[in-house]
Amino acid sequence: MYAVVRSGGKQIRVSPGDQIDVELLPGQAGDAVALDEVLLVGGDSVRVGSPLVAGAVVRATILGESKGPKIRIFKYKRRKRYRLHKGHRQHYTRLKIEAIEV
Repeated sequence: MYAVVRSGGKQIRVSPGDQIDVELLPGQAGDAVALDEVLLVGGDSVRVGSPLVAGAVVRATILGESKGPKIRIFKYKRRKRYRLHKGHRQHYTRLKIEAIEV
């Protein structure tokens, strides 16, 4: 069984036992999280929501927090002595998918 959930504006395909990184969620390591924006549930039969599948929820456990790779931003304007260096690392929450309930 698998499901497509929406978290942090992104759609992610999950199945029980998977570990995924989503945008930073409130909570500590070991806390239970319910992802209730389920767009699709698949398996023997596919259920597609419009826009969400009614009554479907994905249960997950928070494993911890991490940072993504560093993104380097460099802006430059020729002949104007303008150079700008910036960097960004996105914060993520790592989740372990426990169950998909319909």
